Amino acid sequence: MSHADDHAGTRRDFLYYATAATGAVLTGAAVWPLVNQMNPAADVQALASIDVDVSGVEVGTQLTVKFLGKPVFIRRRSADEIAAARATPLEDLPDPVDYLYENPNQLADSPALDQNRAMDEAGEWLVMIGVCTHLGCVPIGGESGDFGGWFCPCHGSHYDTSGRIRKGPAPRNLDIPLASFTNETTLRLG
Repeated sequence: MSHADDHAGTRRDFLYYATAATGAVLTGAAVWPLVNQMNPAADVQALASIDVDVSGVEVGTQLTVKFLGKPVFIRRRSADEIAAARATPLEDLPDPVDYLYENPNQLADSPALDQNRAMDEAGEWLVMIGVCTHLGCVPIGGESGDFGGWFCPCHGSHYDTSGRIRKGPAPRNLDIPLASFTNETTLRLG
């Protein structure tokens, strides 16, 4: 093999690698817009979490806010409401387990005890997605229905003071969104 053949092989190899690298870069540049368009829009990302001022919510009242296009019930429950919810045995519930809000088909790790659904240990704060799990209507809140919680007049679903289905066609409890207190008067959803 001569020195000229060595040189020609090296140039040929360089051309192959340069062509392959250029092709990879061009393919990446063509595919990136297709992948990037699957990301959420900026307005959706901006609404991925919101802060709610709950300083004006009195005991026994409810605030309804819109989050990700759905109503969210923020209820500051009275001692009687908490006691009624905690006195209900799991055996009396049509749906004794809680589901993850992000995936309603996936069970959460906790039973539908009031202590697991409330925001704080005392059970005063309850935050729920305000959409009936039967057909997506918005239940009437605040001591409505047969169990003192929420009532969906569309098809007659009755929820107790913990947002758990007690009677009617709804298949599961009102969903609990991801929420936490950032301070004593501010609740963060999302």
